[in-house]
Amino acid sequence: MHDARLIRERLDDLREAMRRRGVLGQLAPQLDRCEGLDRERRLLIQAVEERKAARNASSQDVARRKKAGEDAADLIAHGRAMGEEIARLDVELAAAEQALDAIVMQVPNVTLADVPEGDETHNVVVRTWGTPRSSDGVKPHWDIAAAQGLFDTERGAKVSGSGFVFFRGKGARLVRGLMNFFLDSHVDHHGYEEVWAPLLVNRASMTGTGQLPKMEDDAYRIGGDDLFLIPTAEVPVTNLYRDEILDAGVLPKAFCAYTPCFRREAGAAGKDTRGILRMHQFDKVELVRYCAPEDSEAQLQLLLGHAEAMLQQLEIPYRVTMLAAGDTGFSSAKTYDLEAWAPGVGAWLEVSSCSTFTDFQARRANIRYRPAKGEKPRFVHTLNGSGLAFPRTIACILENHQQPDGSVVVPQVLRRYVGTDRLA
Repeated sequence: MHDARLIRERLDDLREAMRRRGVLGQLAPQLDRCEGLDRERRLLIQAVEERKAARNASSQDVARRKKAGEDAADLIAHGRAMGEEIARLDVELAAAEQALDAIVMQVPNVTLADVPEGDETHNVVVRTWGTPRSSDGVKPHWDIAAAQGLFDTERGAKVSGSGFVFFRGKGARLVRGLMNFFLDSHVDHHGYEEVWAPLLVNRASMTGTGQLPKMEDDAYRIGGDDLFLIPTAEVPVTNLYRDEILDAGVLPKAFCAYTPCFRREAGAAGKDTRGILRMHQFDKVELVRYCAPEDSEAQLQLLLGHAEAMLQQLEIPYRVTMLAAGDTGFSSAKTYDLEAWAPGVGAWLEVSSCSTFTDFQARRANIRYRPAKGEKPRFVHTLNGSGLAFPRTIACILENHQQPDGSVVVPQVLRRYVGTDRLA
């Protein structure tokens, strides 16, 4: 959500930010309407305040007349009429504010100055790690899994539909091992507080992080209760302090959470439908941070490093890509994707997106902090990233560590969790 002053005083800057994202054409009429609605809102606020002041003055006159034993019927009638006028203006004001909020809620965040302009073809590879394995003779992860019975998408589809999977035997052990490895690493070595979060959240929570109203069609909704299955732990964990004011001394705050995640858009248009690259239900460890605005960039680099450390310890080559404005998510001001190399499918797979949202989510969720005693509260900056997503990480483990005999060498850091040094 945007600061009202940005709409009032810097609307041209907001238009330019939307142009850099490539969405100005579709948002221009709404942004033009924002200017008029904001002007109408401020005039209505002024009118209400003037009439309330006049009513208060009239009430004082009524009291003086009554004290003097004089008739005040005319002033009482005038005050009653004034109250009705205020009530009418309040209705108009609420309608104007609702219309303005409905538009503002559809406007994405302003990307930071160092984010490249353009669509996904303008994404920039910032750095790489490791040497990508040749794809020659390397099997895709679904062939390895089929040979070893690690996961079963056919029975997943039978039970739930396409985009669902059963992990079985050593495959299930690998999922559990990744969960414990990721959580132990982030808690014990990176200083995160572990959170076990709800999987169902209310509409206010989904709105706070920016999934609603724009992306409601991609969410699984429980109609009778108006609850949503979470698309990521970002939603419940970011909303942990919704409508609260934190002391500056507790910042930065860092949380990690393992959750299943649920998304309706998996496998859209037939893309990546083989194997486990796009699922309606998948597991992920999410990293969420709150900080003061001046610490936002440093916190983003710290979070990014924590996600990178997981890939390095799993011995999976990867690259870090800064997303261009047109490819940056709705709520994000800057995003780095971690793309792991999968030689079996011959592709770089996104296993984490690490983003700063500046104060965009904090405004929507009303998460603030008080810089010092007696000072006015300010909005925190929020950040998050996957640390990491399981299915694609598993695909990359199977494809990067497979051996000529069909076995898969388990990365050293996972062996104590999985209970073996080789999947065969």
